[in-house]
Amino acid sequence: MALRFLVVEGNTRDARQNHKAAYGLIPSESYAAVLQGIEPDIVCDLAFPADEGANLPDAAGLQSYDGIVLTGSHLSIYDRTPDILRQIDLMRAIYASGTPSFGSCWGLQVAAVAADGDVQKNPLGREVGFARRLLPTEAGRAHPMLAGRPDVYDAPAIHLDMVTVLPADCTILSSNSVSPVQAAEIRLDGGVFWGVQYHPEFSLGELAVILDRRKTLLVDEGFCRSEADAAAYVADLAALQQNRHRADLAWRHGIDMEVLDSARRTREIANFVAHRVKPEKSSRGRA
Repeated sequence: MALRFLVVEGNTRDARQNHKAAYGLIPSESYAAVLQGIEPDIVCDLAFPADEGANLPDAAGLQSYDGIVLTGSHLSIYDRTPDILRQIDLMRAIYASGTPSFGSCWGLQVAAVAADGDVQKNPLGREVGFARRLLPTEAGRAHPMLAGRPDVYDAPAIHLDMVTVLPADCTILSSNSVSPVQAAEIRLDGGVFWGVQYHPEFSLGELAVILDRRKTLLVDEGFCRSEADAAAYVADLAALQQNRHRADLAWRHGIDMEVLDSARRTREIANFVAHRVKPEKSSRGRA
């Protein structure tokens, strides 16, 4: 059963190309590969709403997809520049289309703002590398998006901004000491969005590439004492990507199988496909 997905890229063209130069794929291509790893019959189109003049789907086009996924972004939504406003408008149209939608990091933030929530800088600072000790709420423990997650878990993450004002119809599903909204369901205009502030789509290899380009930031913000320390951390993540059985590195950095095992790391995305996309496709009766 083929499933049609739209992957909405949150980054500007320059940021996309910088990521591709370092990793080989732009973020939306990488996210599409994760989706296809979960379900080989998924077919993905990519959309670039940050680009002026981008050819974006209309209401009928959005309804033609079985699922829509929003990537992360280097942008800060409170800047409200045209490349950001186009993404907020598109998210409102996604809600109105009724097509199941999911988002990571920036995706959650866009979904919250489109539903009249708010996003600001986290006064505690950046969460980088991993979101630690994520705790499902009572609602989250019963929610299908977090099905299979343990009572406490970690996940790849890098963000400075966070949801600070909840939309009217929002259920928090997971929190930690850094961000009270780490996973949520948001409803608006008949549409249902599932999202996370962390990045279940990031392999350790992709995370290493991202952090390698931010070694100066890691030093400036106190995460590493020197760029050499930052480079060593990046090298350890890359080594774990190559061999997840490096128990010495996993122990050194406190990384367990919720991150090392790709099926467990991407569980929220797989649950979205299983519990939202496939049932919705079946009920619509599309071929």
